[in-house]
Amino acid sequence: MDIAIRTLRQSEMPLVIEFAAREGWNPGLHDAECFHAADPGGFLVAEHRGEAVGCIGAVSYAGRFGFIGLYIVAPDWRGRGIGRRLWAKGMARLAGHVVGLDGVPAQQDNYRKSGFSLAWQNIRFAGAARRSARTGGAPVVALGEVDFPALCADDRRIFPAPREAFLRAWIAMPDATGLAWMEQGRLSGWGLVRRCREGHKIGPLVADSPSVASALYAALCDSVPEGDTVYLDVPVPNADALALAQVEGLRSVFETARMYAGFAPACELQRLYGVTSFELG
Repeated sequence: MDIAIRTLRQSEMPLVIEFAAREGWNPGLHDAECFHAADPGGFLVAEHRGEAVGCIGAVSYAGRFGFIGLYIVAPDWRGRGIGRRLWAKGMARLAGHVVGLDGVPAQQDNYRKSGFSLAWQNIRFAGAARRSARTGGAPVVALGEVDFPALCADDRRIFPAPREAFLRAWIAMPDATGLAWMEQGRLSGWGLVRRCREGHKIGPLVADSPSVASALYAALCDSVPEGDTVYLDVPVPNADALALAQVEGLRSVFETARMYAGFAPACELQRLYGVTSFELG
């Protein structure tokens, strides 16, 4: 077959977002801009005579940690080896990196054959946004008011590599609300909710304690239309995060397996109540 694989240009990023939408992954309305900011060379497309038939994200963070995501072949083109070629190109781009991914559990065996090992499971929960009984006085501020280097330093506690360019774009995206919990000038928690094709997703949600996580979750839900569907992607090892989902009446709708090729990096999962993105980690 006449298949060419090349790097996506920024203007073409909506292609991969549309692929994800057709798979039912419910991307954010402005994910394309933020994903490209993470690594402008990190997204590949497979083409047949100018038609996009598949894609993969092979995003490099600081040249040492990589993440595979948005690995999709159009349904009519599956079974022809295009996925294998995309995978090979993506992994070659991340040679020398520790590489992570969030894959569906049914594909774990295939990823193991490529050198990946299971680190933990994630569950996507969904439920209706409810108005909280907050009366003010809580130390919640807009995320944009937080000292950006301090935010990046806190993010490094729950993510294996610096990702300043991505975070700068993520917290500034339209149709999103970012909030932080500040106590005596110290960042104790933060999160962001963004509009998606369907409803809103909260991610990340980071907190020093269950009470801070609960308060931020409520405040983020207050920023979206009441009754709208809200999604939260919870790492299963964080029992407090699972308890939050239960208290909020959320239901499990999807699962992924976090896997790594190479030594699994340190991550303070007890502070991570909501994964930023299954596509970028």
